[in-house]
Amino acid sequence: MNGVQLLLIVGVGIVVTALARKHRVEPGWMIVVLAAGASFIPGVPRLELDSELILALVIPPLLYSATRGASLAAFGANLRAITYLGVVTVVLTAGVLGWLSSLLLPSIGLAAAFVLGSVLAPPDTITTVSHGDEMGLPKRVTSILTGESLVNDATALTLFSIAVAAVNGAHATWLGGFGEFVRNATIGLGIGAVFAGVALVIRKRLGNPTLETALTLLLPFTAFLTAEVAHASGILAVVAAAFSMSINLALDPKHQYPGGHRTRLQEDSVWRVMDFLLETFVFAYIGLQLKFVLTDLAATEETGLVRTLVAAGVLLVVAIVFRIVAVFGLFGRWTLHYRRAERRAARDPRFQRARAIRKARRGGEPLPPPTTKETALVGWTGMRGILTLAAAAAIPELTHEGTPFPGRNEIQTIALIVTLGTLLIQGTTISWLARKLTFDLTAEHAAHANDLTLGRHILAQVPHHPNPTDTFDSQRLALGKAVAERRLPEDTARHLITEIDLHEAAHGATQPHGH
Repeated sequence: MNGVQLLLIVGVGIVVTALARKHRVEPGWMIVVLAAGASFIPGVPRLELDSELILALVIPPLLYSATRGASLAAFGANLRAITYLGVVTVVLTAGVLGWLSSLLLPSIGLAAAFVLGSVLAPPDTITTVSHGDEMGLPKRVTSILTGESLVNDATALTLFSIAVAAVNGAHATWLGGFGEFVRNATIGLGIGAVFAGVALVIRKRLGNPTLETALTLLLPFTAFLTAEVAHASGILAVVAAAFSMSINLALDPKHQYPGGHRTRLQEDSVWRVMDFLLETFVFAYIGLQLKFVLTDLAATEETGLVRTLVAAGVLLVVAIVFRIVAVFGLFGRWTLHYRRAERRAARDPRFQRARAIRKARRGGEPLPPPTTKETALVGWTGMRGILTLAAAAAIPELTHEGTPFPGRNEIQTIALIVTLGTLLIQGTTISWLARKLTFDLTAEHAAHANDLTLGRHILAQVPHHPNPTDTFDSQRLALGKAVAERRLPEDTARHLITEIDLHEAAHGATQPHGH
């Protein structure tokens, strides 16, 4: 890839993003549209980047950044909804789109059609979540979408590997696929946790914010690539590493160390810049492929350009509609069971006692199903992104028998068109939909304010030490203890810890020699 092109992409991305935010428009789809138009300018060279390089360089840092800001408690509380979206919906979507692709493009064969279905299955919710506050998304929706983004890619890539193996003649079954997913997930999570543990031990011994930040930036790539070499889920390895690092560094007193506050503040800034650069590149890369993918398809004789474009349009519509149907169906079924349980509890004392016992074991009442408005918003958040394109590009040119991989050009073209279509249709309207649904966030804001008040009350009870650093450490310890005892939400504690870090940094700046 031309280095000048990369610099131009970043430079134009900065300008476009500034203009978009000034006019309260989502910058991602603007970058996609401009890049797609630029691809047709005569003389514009094709951006060629190996698909494995895209997966290894783009996915790990974006996923790590999204996970480090996520709440493990919120993930656990919304696990049912996350499982519905990240596993069940992805599997159903891959099946429906694969079956439909086999009807629309019979020449590519059934196995290749399911490769296409797995490529189109996972939505990219990371970008939506990163702008959740600006869009006015409810906290519950943000938590669900964040959790989905941490799971659905792993599910889709497992399905993709199974479908590609089937094209190559391997005997694939649903039971075998489930076993493969469990194996990949278990090993991937273990690798991520191990690397995070090693990084935590090394980090406190470096004694330099620059080196500590460099170590953290290296972690997602190392965990991802190691898991991939072990034929495990690199995505879940990154998720495990990010959760382990963020929770331990912020809330676990065993991993607090002198100067750690400076590194945390520096990392927050570094990851924001990293997110912007990677998102800009991803959206530009998607758009700049349009002309060249269409050119490749026009050169093939099997399916033809028109038939493939028609198939892409149909699959785009079905992908959007099916997510809405699946989300309403799964969440609606959940709602029916929840209401039935509520009615039974009202008339059956034994059932009520059993629920009380389960509640005590869990440490609280499980969350109810999402509301109709929340379901509608989650259903509309189905934009495809870089993983869809990277998976399509990762399809080998030849099968194990040395023959051309069936439908490779068609799959790549459809993947690009569906990604562009969902970004333009859903990406440009998600903020509008969030406003039209008129979520009443008064109670949510009040609860957050109460949590902050409680957190500051906890801090006020911490005795002041002669050494201010000891006071700051004691305050962080008190917040971590409050989270462990479930008296304070994890995200509130992190917010207050950031405030403490800023106070400690400001105090250190006013002291001679940094003391």
